[in-house]
Amino acid sequence: MRSRISLNRFTLVSLALLIAFLPGIANAQAIIKVNDTVNFRLGILLQGWADWNGQSDAAGNTAGFQQNLFLRRARLFVGGQVAKDVTFFFMTDNPNLGKTTVGGSTAGTAFKQPNTGFIIQDAYLEWAIANEFRLQGGLILIPLCRNCNSSAVNLVSMDYGTWSFQENASTQSSVGRDTGFQLKGYLANDHFEYRIGTYSGFRAPGVKNSLRFTGRAQYNFFDVEKVQFYPGTYFGKKKILAVGASFDAQSDYTAYAADVFLDYPIGKGNGITAQADFIRYDGGATFPTAALLKQDDLFLEAGLFVGGLKVMPFLRYEIQKYQDDVNQKLNKEFFQAGLGWYPYGSNFNIKGGFTRKQFPNDPLTASTNQYTVQVQVFYY
Repeated sequence: MRSRISLNRFTLVSLALLIAFLPGIANAQAIIKVNDTVNFRLGILLQGWADWNGQSDAAGNTAGFQQNLFLRRARLFVGGQVAKDVTFFFMTDNPNLGKTTVGGSTAGTAFKQPNTGFIIQDAYLEWAIANEFRLQGGLILIPLCRNCNSSAVNLVSMDYGTWSFQENASTQSSVGRDTGFQLKGYLANDHFEYRIGTYSGFRAPGVKNSLRFTGRAQYNFFDVEKVQFYPGTYFGKKKILAVGASFDAQSDYTAYAADVFLDYPIGKGNGITAQADFIRYDGGATFPTAALLKQDDLFLEAGLFVGGLKVMPFLRYEIQKYQDDVNQKLNKEFFQAGLGWYPYGSNFNIKGGFTRKQFPNDPLTASTNQYTVQVQVFYY
């Protein structure tokens, strides 16, 4: 009841603010301009999912599916500038709203989430001291890999890589975000980008343990990308070849990553998008949990955008391979194929995908088949 009252209050306040600023919005197309140096911008992202997930036997037959209709993402955006060279970005989310999870072994107990509650997804400011030196602070996405720092608005496949945020729980992060400070800058005519930061990370009892350090470097060979969240695809509108490398460390925990991203126009209005992300996780003595046992995780995806039809068929492959022999039974291999229809680009689109999850070294764990349909509405 309290959460529902809070949600109603949040909605009423938001509507009141929106009505109060209507003249400014009408004149500036959703940009509220206070003066020459202060402005605000509003946005929304809704992703509705229909999902069927079921285990299959040795012959590949699936006996019944778990069925879910839910909001994968329900986000509100506020961004803007509060002073010369000082900007901010704030985003809330109510993720997996209405999704049902199954607990226990075998049948278990189902728990539907009719109201997960809004969370703060991103909240940071940026002081652009110079193009080569920008200071950011707040709740920020850790710059571990390209896929980790991509926008959820225009991902090629159905969602982020399965293990792109593998360190999330151990480092006490929030969906790949952590609180701290980050330096970001552009060199070589904006073709070279760096991000390096100090974050809170895991806080041990007494709160005296070392902080978390993360960094990333990326070079764009053709067009440049001066963004906080990398686009998952440009629909063939830009020529991008980006190569990146990253690290993440806290005490004995380390993660190293490398990635390549390609977006290239083909013919008139068509384009190919492809990327590869590799991450090596090692929780060490700091995080001796199953999630961060020594492992190599690979994420591959590719899509072909056909401008005339406004569709993009895509393929995706993922593998999680543990380094120690004793953990080989935990290895996983996922395949995904699907199709996206983009009548209005990222503002409105529909995607559908089939995912096959296999556990090659564990005969006791059955493979799963998953069918997912997503409908997206976005504006920012």
